Formats: sequence, structure tokens, C-alpha cells
Amino acid sequence: MKTALKHTLIYFLLSTSMAAFGCGRTAPPGRAFPYKDPSLPVERRAADLLSRMTIEEKFWQMFMVPGDLSLGKERLKNGIFGLQTATRAKAAGAAGQMLDYSASKAAREAAEEINEIQRFLVEETRLGIPAIFFDETLHGLVRAGATSFPQSVALAATWDLGLMERAAAAIARETKSRGIRQALSPMLEVVRDVRWGRVEEVYGEDPYLAAKMGVAYVGPYERMGVITTPKVLIANAGDGGRDSYPIQASERLLEEVFFPPFRDCVLEGGSTSIMTAYNSLDGTPCTANPWLLKTVLKDRWKFSGFVISDASAVGGLLDLHHTVRNREESAKSAVEGGLDVIFQSDYDHHIPLLKAFREGMVDPKAIDEAVRRVLLAKFRLGLFEHPYADPAEAEKWNGHPDHRALALEAARESIVLLKNERETLPLKKSLKRLAVIGPDAVEARLGGYSGPGNRKVSILDGLKEIVGPGARVEYAEGCGRGAPRFVPVPSDCLRAPDGETGLKGEYFNTIDLSGPPAVTRIDPRLDYWWTLFSPHPSVSADWFSVRWTGSLIPPASGRYHVGIEADDGYRLYIGGRLVVDNWKKESFRTITAPIEMVKGRAYDLKVEFYENAGNVKFRLVWDVGVPDLGGRIEQAVALARGSDAAVIVAGIEEGEFRDRADISLPGRQGEMIGRVAATGTPTVVVLIGGSAVTMSDWIDYVPAVVEAWYPGEAGGRAVAEALFGDVNPGGRLPITFPQSVAQLPLYYDHKPTGRGDDYLDMTGKPLFPFGHGLSYTTFEYGGLRIEPPEIRPDGKAVVTFTVRNTGERAGDEVVQLYIKDLGSSVVRPVMELKGFRRISLRPGESKDVAFELGRDELSMLDAEMRTAVEPGDVKVMIGASSRDIRLRGFLKIVR
Repeated sequence: MKTALKHTLIYFLLSTSMAAFGCGRTAPPGRAFPYKDPSLPVERRAADLLSRMTIEEKFWQMFMVPGDLSLGKERLKNGIFGLQTATRAKAAGAAGQMLDYSASKAAREAAEEINEIQRFLVEETRLGIPAIFFDETLHGLVRAGATSFPQSVALAATWDLGLMERAAAAIARETKSRGIRQALSPMLEVVRDVRWGRVEEVYGEDPYLAAKMGVAYVGPYERMGVITTPKVLIANAGDGGRDSYPIQASERLLEEVFFPPFRDCVLEGGSTSIMTAYNSLDGTPCTANPWLLKTVLKDRWKFSGFVISDASAVGGLLDLHHTVRNREESAKSAVEGGLDVIFQSDYDHHIPLLKAFREGMVDPKAIDEAVRRVLLAKFRLGLFEHPYADPAEAEKWNGHPDHRALALEAARESIVLLKNERETLPLKKSLKRLAVIGPDAVEARLGGYSGPGNRKVSILDGLKEIVGPGARVEYAEGCGRGAPRFVPVPSDCLRAPDGETGLKGEYFNTIDLSGPPAVTRIDPRLDYWWTLFSPHPSVSADWFSVRWTGSLIPPASGRYHVGIEADDGYRLYIGGRLVVDNWKKESFRTITAPIEMVKGRAYDLKVEFYENAGNVKFRLVWDVGVPDLGGRIEQAVALARGSDAAVIVAGIEEGEFRDRADISLPGRQGEMIGRVAATGTPTVVVLIGGSAVTMSDWIDYVPAVVEAWYPGEAGGRAVAEALFGDVNPGGRLPITFPQSVAQLPLYYDHKPTGRGDDYLDMTGKPLFPFGHGLSYTTFEYGGLRIEPPEIRPDGKAVVTFTVRNTGERAGDEVVQLYIKDLGSSVVRPVMELKGFRRISLRPGESKDVAFELGRDELSMLDAEMRTAVEPGDVKVMIGASSRDIRLRGFLKIVR
């Protein structure tokens, strides 16, 4: 066929097919549509493409979900905003609110899969709009083969912005090389209560530190062409440090404490996306809050990117907040409230949401504005011209040796020496026997939102590598992190009436087991956490009852304690006898009964339960298989008694939706630490976790304590180097460690009280303050100068001083500048961080340090909520922590 004739035929076919799809205008022969012309401004391209889109196509550019081509091409024919491959929603307790990152593929394979999906969207859908593939990257991409850096709070503990930028660039490079162009990171909440389970994900309690770390993180991503998504807007930890609790916050509090990190990442870092929080703010869910998303974010901050919901949060408007009557209304409320992209955890969640779009329930102007923002982001990323990743680059950069070396460097800098008496640390390599105790010495946990890491180095492995040739490093598990009295009865000890493993469950939509069951099924074991949704879509979440029947088959003969751990309203029958009767609703408790049973005999079992308020935790438990923690502690004590030194690696349990009511070390770890220390063997406690720990029951008995956080895939080596002095710890706390949970919330930059800080029975002061961290050397501060001593509100002053290493080891000092306004029109914090710098000094070396104080550092919100630098005196404090102020001076602001 001749070329001209072929082109004419192709144009005819394209025109016919476009018209059939309702495209409207078609491109002239030999010319592409304007939106496909890379020479045109992105605004014009976005407007052209938007004008050609059907309502279905617009909706799908506002919908993101985990998934891949297994969804089926038919489901993706109208395009989609974005996908998250190789992941799935968690079941049962999480009820779709969180995602499971255990499924993963190698970097090259993942890039090839993304390319395959992208190729279908670009080449086989009507408009050819590429998707934005997204994932979590808090401290490394959460995928196999990706480098795992120290957890976010540990990166903040470095107080090193240059290091943060380099780590972010490495993570962004690994992420982009796979074809992933949006990072659902960083977490920018300012933590005010360390009971919150997600403290590990944030940059601490101070808005200035969090903002600086956040900007250092997002900048490399955005410059590399990976969208960052600061989250979660806003203040997601409420009363008691509980996740996603409602917030009643004044605009002043938001502007002074919670907004600054987000605002700076938008205005300075260039973040292209923002994620909303699950909670409500002053009675309106953040996911559909016009004041928050439109007035503040888009109008005041001039945010030009797009806003996404947290996973399944739009559905939460109905299921949790009850601010809408149905799911169709949830789409209307969210989009008209300022949300641009709906992030759901299941593809089928789109059905009622799309219905709302089709039936005209959602304002078309709000839809077009949201889609415009999404299309602009895709054009700016260059996805229309370069939609595909290079699998070879993915294979090259993921887990690159340079990135692993950087992860090790970050781990070294993040370690905080909390206590060191009698020169217990560093340990001497001449020791002959070292006891290492605790499962965290071998588990090498990476923290929440983590991939598997590459060749993880445990602390035990690190210690074995670094000790002298004649030393023996011996390990004892100790008591672990838990102290269970009872455990769930396992599936293989349960038989349903038909012989299946588990129990027959009959679920009723009544609270007295009356009427026909709404659902009948086999439940493998009774270990449920129905906190957000019901046991089944056909069962009411807050008004139901259940009868489980079958047999209990003990694995050995003897006396068992069998019972129920639940939120009341239950009965337990064994062998036809009622052994636990708690058919009332009062509180969560565990009730068991002693039962003599014979190995292998089947005992008739019936369990009944009812719920009339919602939010259920329910377990059938017994004392079989409960570990002998006392014996394990004895083994640890015996090992320590015969050693030259003991390192106890103790850890906490935390995470998303895992807030802590008690922030001491869980289980019997505190008891074990005290008993090991009582042997007289020099004892070092290394803490693994992402948040504060109270230590009143053991801190006075151990001479040395080290905070290692979750130190990343190479962290075990870094901890070992710090313990033996190859590395001098220089990290500083980005959060306050309280003496007691009763002091919470406790943070350094509170506003002054009308009386005092103390309690009748204890101090109001922390155990370890914000900014605290020791060294194996000492530092001397002097020569403070503030020049000029007086400035006008639009002026600047330079604060200079000298720091000298007065010890015998090289080390890092983190110098911190705080200010206090002494005559403001409104109450200001007792002190505020306004500058910090990490410096390295050799023994005897001195360095001059300079900070600038200008409008950015000295401004405040006055009584009328206007940003101003008010005349008056400002106290300038230079310290090694918020409680260790070494130098003080004054700056006068004059009219």
C-alpha cells in the first residue's frame, strides 16, 4: 500500500473510532492532538486533554488503588490515576485500612511489570494517559532489593541535613528506576505524645527540625522527577496518643506547630502531592475539609499539586465519621471539600464512587479542577514522552553498594548515647567473653513501612565481626519483648462438627442468638480484632452475636486454663458444662477456668458472644505453649555472670494502629535488665525502637544506655562500632523521653504555665530532654557574639561562638540555637529551636559556628494572627540540648 493511501486510511479509522468513543474533535491528518505535543505549555496540554475526557475517564484519573494487570485490561480501559503493584490490602483487623508490603518482586522484574501495565495504558486505551505508579519510601522503598536506611526518626536523630539529602537521593533513585514516580512519604506529623504508635515514622516533636528534615528529604525526589507526598494532613495523633483520634485545635496551634513542616515542603521543597489524615479536625474529616484543603493548602500556600486521601479514608466518611448517608455522598463530600485523588485499598470500592460521578452528584467544576491538577503533574513528570522505566537501571541501582555504604553512615550518625557512667563505654576489645542478650540482637528489625532489606546485619553479627580475636561472643535469648499469660488456641486443636479444622461459626444480626444466622462459616481459630468493620458484610458491626461449635483436642494430658479474652458478653462451654459465664457488657478482660483434659480426646466446645456497641477484640485462649520466661531470664543472668561485659538489646512494640498505653519496655525486659546488672557485670542496654521508653525500674542499675532506633539493613555493624569505640556516637534525641507515662504529653517547647511544671509526687522534668546525646569526648563552648545587638524587624543578626573538643577522641557535636521572646503580645513557648548544626572536631580542634537570625526565625503570629516581628528583647541560647544551655545572650528588636 502506498504511503499516502495508508496514512489516509489510518486517519479515517482513527477519526471513526474517536467519534465512536465520544471524543469530539479529532486531529487533522498528520498532526497529533495538542495534548500530545511536548512543545506546548503543560497548562495548554492539560486543558486540551481535559476537554476530550468522558466522565468515566475523569473519574479514573482521580482513583488510585493497589493492583496490576491481574485486574484485567477491561477494568483499566478508561485509564487510571495510578497503581501500586505487588501489594494487597490486609484482611481481618485492619479491614482494608492498611496495606500489606510482604509481597514483592526483584527490581528488574518489578520495572518490567510496571512497563507492561504502562504500555497497555499508553498504547491500548483511548486517550493513552499513563499512570503514576506509587509506593511507600519512608526510609527506603518497601520492596525486595531496595536499600533499607535507618527509620525516619533515626534519620532525624542525625541532625544532619546533608546526610538526609544524600539518603533521600539514593532512595529516590532506586524508586524511579523501577518506574515508580510517586512516593507516599515523608511523614511530617509533629509528635506531641510519644504513646502514638507512629512516632518511628516522623522527624520528632519540634516543628523547626521536622520542617528542615522534611525539606531536605523531598527536594532530591522532586528534582529527580519523583513526586513526594508529605503526610498526613493534619495532627493524626489525638488524646492519649491514639492514632487518628479527633482533633480540636485552634488555628494558632495549627499554624505554630503542625503546619510548618507541610508548608515548608510545599513552598521550599516543591512537594507535588499531599496526603490527608484519617482523623477529623474540629468536627470535619480531614479528607473532606474545605478549610484545610482549599483555604489553607490551595489558597494560602498556593499549592499547585494534587491532594490524595489516605487508604480507604473516603469510605471512612461513611463507616467511621458518619458525616454522609452513603458511599455516593462520600465521593461528593471529599471532592467538593478539596480532595483530588481517591485512594482506596480495593478496586471494587470504585463502584458507588463512580456512580456518584455518573449521576451528577459531584460538582463538575470540582471534578475538572481535580483532574486538571493530576494531568499537570503527569505532564510535568514527562510521562507522556517517557512513560517507561529501564529495567537495567532498576537492577543496577536497587541495593547499590554506594547506597548500602550510605545506609551504614546514616546508622552510625543516628546512634544516641543516652547514659555512660564510669566509662563503661566504649567496651574494650581486650575482653575475653561478651554476653549478648535479647532477640533484638539477632532479629535486625527495620521498623514500620520497610522492605526486607539486603543482607541485614544483626547486632550480634556486628559484635562478632568487631571484637578482638581472642574474645567469645555468646548469646542468650532472654525473656523477649512479650510476657503472655495465655495464647490463642491454635487451629490444629479445633475441629468443626463436619471434621474441618476450626470451629463452625453462626453469625446473627441480633444480640441474643435469635433468628436465622446471617452467615455460617468455618473459622480456623478465634483470634479476631474487628475494630473498624464487622465480621462479614452481612453482619452489623455494632449489633450481632455469634455461636461457635465444634471440639477442642488437647495436645497433652493435664490441667489447662482455658478461657476468653474479649470485650465482655461471652460464654464458654466445654464438655457440655458452662465454665465461663460473662454474659454482660462492662469492659475488656480475660477470664479462664481450670480444666483437666486427656491428650487426643475431643471435648465438645461451644463459645457464645454478643456485641452491642462495636469495636471488638476477641480470642479463645489457653496456657498451652506459654514460654517459660523465668527460665530464660535465669539463662541470661547465668551467661552475664560469667562474662566480662553484658549487652542487653531490648526492644519495644509499636507501629501504625499500635499505640502504647504503657511506654516502658514491654514484657519482663525491665526485670531482666535489673537482674543482669545485679550480677556486677558491666551492663549496657541498647534500645531498639522508634519512640521514647521510660526506664524508672532499671535506669539506676545500669551504667550505659544507647538508643539505636531501627538502624537499617547495615545497622548491626554501626551499633557494634559505637559500642567498641570505632565510632563516637553523635546522634541527638528528636523527641523527649519522659520519666513516667503520667507526664505525657511532654515536649520541650511548651508555653509557660501559670504556676509550675511539677507534680505532687514527681517532677515535671524529662528523663532525657529533646536534643540530648552524649559523646566519648567533651566539648567546650565560648566566645558568644551577637552582631549587631540591635536590629529592626526587617533586619538580621549573626550569632557566632566557638566550640572546642576538649577530650582525647574525635567526635561530633550538634550545636543547637534556641530563642525566647521576652515581651511578645501573645504567649510564646519557653524556648524554640531556630538553628542547629552537626560539626566534627578532632581532639583539641576548635571551630567557629555562625547562625543568622532574621525574619524567618524571629517572626510570630501576633494577637490578630498576623505574621510579625515584634519589637522587644529576645533571649538567645546556645546549647548541647534543650536542657543543657552553654551560652546565653540577648538581641533587641527596635522600631
